[in-house]
Amino acid sequence: MPRTPTPQSHTEPDAQPSPVHNSDMRLADDVQQRLLAVAHRRTLARGESLFHKGSSPDALFGVVGGSLRVSVVAPGGREAVIAMLEPGHWFGEVSLLVGRERVYDTCAVDTTEMAVVAAADFHRLVAEHADVHTAFTRLVCLRLRQALAWIDDVILMPLPVRLAHRLLTLDAHGQGPGEGGGTLLGVSQEDLSFMLGVSRQSVNRQLKLWEEDGTLRVRYRSIELLSRAQLERHAATPN
Repeated sequence: MPRTPTPQSHTEPDAQPSPVHNSDMRLADDVQQRLLAVAHRRTLARGESLFHKGSSPDALFGVVGGSLRVSVVAPGGREAVIAMLEPGHWFGEVSLLVGRERVYDTCAVDTTEMAVVAAADFHRLVAEHADVHTAFTRLVCLRLRQALAWIDDVILMPLPVRLAHRLLTLDAHGQGPGEGGGTLLGVSQEDLSFMLGVSRQSVNRQLKLWEEDGTLRVRYRSIELLSRAQLERHAATPN
């Protein structure tokens, strides 16, 4: 897959970023090549759905270009954004492995190219190749660990720490340089509020404080991260 994430340095002595980073979720290149060899390509227009909650698990998916928004909608209509998937992400394996319907919705944030591996091909690769089986076992375990870390954040951590952790996770797949020389994160304040289950106003107030200390800059439907070291300090220290 293109745009191999570059592991970020975490040398700040007081930094305590989330235990699982997006770069950890990337499959080994040889495993990806096995998947791409049997995949077909599909292009999604901006706003087009890939699948909805409750749909049958008929394929594994990889993001080749663009980005996807993963979300769930409560009975009352409130949406919670679970993740933003950038190039290099493979997903959908849990529903395939357990043979159960999808539990979330996916939607293209912009024009997005997907690699689609049919369920039969996925199961054959897992059965015939030990490296593929091991890779997806590890991936499922990392997803569980990440989910448990997010639950801990919600229960134990104040909003500034939770917001900093989420931005650090997004930084692993930054969308390139911003106008101020930092890393552009393709996420809006509204998306962040949905991810964290708080109001947009609460997110905006905290981002403005971090603008004042030079940590980041709020852009139109994006955040430009100017100092990862400062953001790591915010993630470690309740404000």
